[in-house]
Amino acid sequence: MPASPRTARAINDRLALRLLQQEGPLTAGRLKELTGLSRPSVADLLERLTAAGLIEVVGESGEQRRGPNAKVYGIVAGRAHLAALDVRTEGVSVAVSDLLGRVLTEASAPIDTGVGTGPAVEQAVALVERAVKEAGVDRPHTVGIGAPGLIDPATGELRDSTGLPEWHRRLVAALQERLPESRVSVENETNLAAVAEHRDGAARDRDTFVLLWLGVGVGAAVMLDGAIRRGASGGTGEVGFLPVPGTGGLPSATGCDGGFHSLACSAAVVELAAAHGLAAGAEVGTHGPAAATETGVPKAGAPDKGTPETAASETGALETTASEAAAPEVVASEAAATETGAPEAATPETGAPETAATEMGAPEAVAPEAGPPEAVAPEAAATETVTSEAVTPETGAPETAASEMGVPEAVTPETGAPETAATETGAPEAVAPEAAAPATAVRGTAVPEAAVRGTAVRGTAVPETAARGTAVPEAAALVRAASADPSVPAHAAFLDALADRVALGAAAVVSVLDPGCVVLAGENGRAGGTPLAERVQSRLAALSPLPTEVRPSALGGEAVLRGALLTAREKAQDDVFGYRD
Repeated sequence: MPASPRTARAINDRLALRLLQQEGPLTAGRLKELTGLSRPSVADLLERLTAAGLIEVVGESGEQRRGPNAKVYGIVAGRAHLAALDVRTEGVSVAVSDLLGRVLTEASAPIDTGVGTGPAVEQAVALVERAVKEAGVDRPHTVGIGAPGLIDPATGELRDSTGLPEWHRRLVAALQERLPESRVSVENETNLAAVAEHRDGAARDRDTFVLLWLGVGVGAAVMLDGAIRRGASGGTGEVGFLPVPGTGGLPSATGCDGGFHSLACSAAVVELAAAHGLAAGAEVGTHGPAAATETGVPKAGAPDKGTPETAASETGALETTASEAAAPEVVASEAAATETGAPEAATPETGAPETAATEMGAPEAVAPEAGPPEAVAPEAAATETVTSEAVTPETGAPETAASEMGVPEAVTPETGAPETAATETGAPEAVAPEAAAPATAVRGTAVPEAAVRGTAVRGTAVPETAARGTAVPEAAALVRAASADPSVPAHAAFLDALADRVALGAAAVVSVLDPGCVVLAGENGRAGGTPLAERVQSRLAALSPLPTEVRPSALGGEAVLRGALLTAREKAQDDVFGYRD
């Protein structure tokens, strides 16, 4: 049944907006090429979208060219604004951007949980309000929140868990109350990191992959065919509960002791390093350079998944015993995690980064305050990502087809044309029981709250050492320093043993999902970089017949915040542009 003229116009307008989102500013001629529409049809839709306040002229394609065909059109970035939050156990980071994702301001602050739930929530909400005000925004259209925990797929809300601070759950409701006209949504932080790595990071060329988070706890995000998969209860990726060899026990429904968590969490990494003669020392830089803050905005919260390393706190040098091959008699203790002159938690507020305009995919030319660009790619510029099938008013036949980015087909008023593979891997010999982390993650204490991506070691408390960040920076510093100089025998042996452990969990995931690619993220995954990723890949090749590439995270600590901003931008654009399917 042919589409009505009104429906056809709406479809074509939507197509043009999608292309402007994906490609950035375009000329009328380039839109004609990408849509396959006639020149008059393109002129009509540009006029409609301009009159609606959705697009505007942002420049011209060249100094020597004048006239309608030389104008470059872009989305009105100020039509709506967004806020994104990265919520941790003891801190919050916030970014505010325009509709194109250009960051206007960022802020980060610790949350004093000792004062009670109400005051903790108020501190977090005040930080958001202050950041919004500094960005010169009346209110954000959409607020995206990344937090540890399970998201109920039926309600979209953070599920209750005794392993998470109560202020996390209260924060979402408080923001909605204080920002009644804003759309507030929450997503698991590991899933958001995967969204960011897919869009801008290590998995840009992959629509199917698994992101394996290695930090205080371990978890995974699963992306299949370009979409995050959450499972029936929102628990996809709880790999900390995987029964694997080398733990000396089995996990249970109420705790991941004896599961993969016991081999790969931060506390286990610290103990593994000590077993190889390595410990965090007082002198910074013995075996590797001091790590700089990855995002330029130090995070304040407890170092659960995604916490970026702040300069000196995670760069404690590795100390190698006199005999590197001999196991030390004294295992790393709390004293090994002494402070190394690290700055206190993040400053409450920071300025907007200079590179923010391009980090989220927003073209620089669209900044209204910057004025029109001096030069914009001519309309004949090639595009590799988006072509779209459109039906021309003259013939009703499609001219150019194949959209790789999900761009809808254009329609003319006249025509209306519109695995699983299981494999037994066995246990690598290198995962010796004596090197395995104990089931109680931090020296006899309860399992950290991030053990199952921060959700559900139901009925257990967060250990003081884990909550205050002792084990995590120490673990990340040990892994980073070893990866910085893997030629040192003790470093190589430590990385080999860690890769043996990580490969066990990765192999189980690979055998079921066959993702073709695994991204190592979290503070310990990214600290290992390429040396750890290559070792894990070689072990996966021995454990599984399914070819799998292993890559380190490309985004580091900013992945969760960036993922929250990307999802908020998508929701806002869909609403502003009137998308309903």
